[in-house]
Amino acid sequence: MSRFPFPRILIVLLILLVGLFSGGLFGAEGQDEHDAARAKLLSYLLRQQLSASHYSQKPVDDHLSRAAFGLYLKQLDGQKRFLLQEDIRQLQPFATRIDDELMQGRIQLPLTATRLLSARVVQVKTMVDELLAKDFDFHGDETIEVDPEKLEYSSSLPELRDRWRRILKLQVLSRYLDMEEERSRSPEKTVALTQADARERVQKSYETFFDRLLEDAQKELYNRYFEAVSRAFDPHTNYLAPADKEDFDISMSGSLEGIGATLREEDGFIKVVTIVPGSAAWRQGQLEAEDIILKVGEGAAEPVDITDTRIRDAVSLIRGRKGTEVRLTVRKPDGASLVIPIIRDVVQIEETFVRSAVIPGRDGQGNFGYVKIPSFYRDFKDERRGGSGRNVTDDLRRELESLTSQNIDGLVLDLRNNGGGALTDAVSIVGLFIKTGPVVQVRSGNGKVQVLADDSRDIAYDGPLTILVNEFSASASEILAGALQDYGRAVIIGGEHTHGKGTVQAILDLDRSVPFVGMERYQPLGALKVTIQKFYRISGESTQARGVVPDIVLPDRLQHLRTGERHNDYALPWDTIKPTRFSPWQNSFDLELLRERSRLRVAEDPLFAKIREDIERTRVRTENTRQTLNIDEYRKQRQEAKMLEEDGASAPHAFGRGRANRDPNMSAEERHKEWIEQIQKDAYAREAIAVLGDIVATTLHTASTPKK
Repeated sequence: MSRFPFPRILIVLLILLVGLFSGGLFGAEGQDEHDAARAKLLSYLLRQQLSASHYSQKPVDDHLSRAAFGLYLKQLDGQKRFLLQEDIRQLQPFATRIDDELMQGRIQLPLTATRLLSARVVQVKTMVDELLAKDFDFHGDETIEVDPEKLEYSSSLPELRDRWRRILKLQVLSRYLDMEEERSRSPEKTVALTQADARERVQKSYETFFDRLLEDAQKELYNRYFEAVSRAFDPHTNYLAPADKEDFDISMSGSLEGIGATLREEDGFIKVVTIVPGSAAWRQGQLEAEDIILKVGEGAAEPVDITDTRIRDAVSLIRGRKGTEVRLTVRKPDGASLVIPIIRDVVQIEETFVRSAVIPGRDGQGNFGYVKIPSFYRDFKDERRGGSGRNVTDDLRRELESLTSQNIDGLVLDLRNNGGGALTDAVSIVGLFIKTGPVVQVRSGNGKVQVLADDSRDIAYDGPLTILVNEFSASASEILAGALQDYGRAVIIGGEHTHGKGTVQAILDLDRSVPFVGMERYQPLGALKVTIQKFYRISGESTQARGVVPDIVLPDRLQHLRTGERHNDYALPWDTIKPTRFSPWQNSFDLELLRERSRLRVAEDPLFAKIREDIERTRVRTENTRQTLNIDEYRKQRQEAKMLEEDGASAPHAFGRGRANRDPNMSAEERHKEWIEQIQKDAYAREAIAVLGDIVATTLHTASTPKK
């Protein structure tokens, strides 16, 4: 990354101005002065780089200041468990001052906010100790609101104490029922359970919680502030604080060695973004995207509360040696709680690559190819070393050659839960299904548009094609699905929309952007991940926010949840640009007829009937965010949630949970056989194959009808 392009005279003037403006601060001794001076330098760099590099070219003004202030409060106390309304009133004047602070380099908000938060944490610690010293009454009609967006900050310390009383009551109740279930599995234990045992375990989980919060408050003093400023531009623009390489990689990807999940911090919670195919979490099957991890336990040890915890601290608790067990207490998107045991392990490599199978059609009519594309992978490191580098395009081409040699009647491409990857492969894979032509348009903030096209006239497969997507199909998946939909080459099938991540980010090394001489003492400064471009389909429509709307929309268990890019704070909007010229595929299917036939099938399918029941239960649970604190009602809810989790065959993301993914002793042939059985039981894959059957049937009918 090159240095920021300042003219030499301007650099000299800036050095003089900073020297005068800082009043000698950059040369001051002492850690506080050093941190303040470093923050001043960072404020300058971020303001310059964000304004110059971000796609939106947003001005740093009061509007952006108010956005950053709201995001900062969510990071500071997103669950509203510490700060009082009077604290918020004291901070409120900063809502329109952040732009001024960045301009002047006098960063005061994090200093004031951290002082207030630290004082409240100390007060709450005392409250928690006192509240856990006595029994709770679990037989009344009391409830607790678990959605922080529906809560106001407490108006007084007594109100804050009552809020914590309910929080702890729920945690003790949950722990008591956990112990009750553990006891039911070990009937030889005869010592009676007591609430005191549960309170003791909850108390133990808080042993280091408050100390960690106080330590984080000081360690992250300015980092949270600059992160909020960055995210006010869009949710994929982030300030990455300096750290050692391992922590830097975690900040960049959130990838967890040992279980295989990608995480992010969101409003005081640690949320699952994706599950790595073939990983321990993927094989276990219960951890899913959009889950919130509340606690982490090492085997049978008491779990540690990780709410309001920075991601690297959460990661350090979750990671561990292969073969050891980690127990994650998660809250599902519909509000249900679940303890998920995962045995840490390496990723099963074969599960991360393209796989294919031949599946018989409805009522045994025809044979259809099915291809699962878990991600758009490419081994760039091997390519840089001069190797060929394994990639998804070459793997898919080989699978298509194998399938066509078996005379398939149609093909399903499954892009569900595919979060994207290499853009080059999205373009080249489209080329496997069309002659030549544009695939995607990439627009920069200055309005310049680049068209990425397939130039190869080779077609690997030219038969009937359907593509399965869901709300976790993102980025490169959306480019592929959108392009083949625009060409009329494929019928897209799935939920109401895909994820909607239609932007491109670049990493800017802030150490290489410093325009001032002699500022090396404040390095490392970290990095800035900034959105620089936006994707547009060849039709001119953006994939951003709206995603790809399927041609045939199927019921989706998560359709009532706020998932996808459109629900992220300050996401860039959907818009259009001029379409590019392309020649549509001369398809032979009647889309309206396919929709009607699919609608009739889905209405009669017992699996989709079960999915519709799940949808309604999810809707009710999602809308009702008040959790009972009555032990009998809570026990009943847990049992219902457990039954739903065990009966997850109808869930779109339950696919892949078979014994083959958990039993290392199964042969490759046995694994493949069970995988085919799973595909045949998957309601969405079955419907995609049925649509292919409709295309074949209507095409044959059209071909056999004599022309007048």
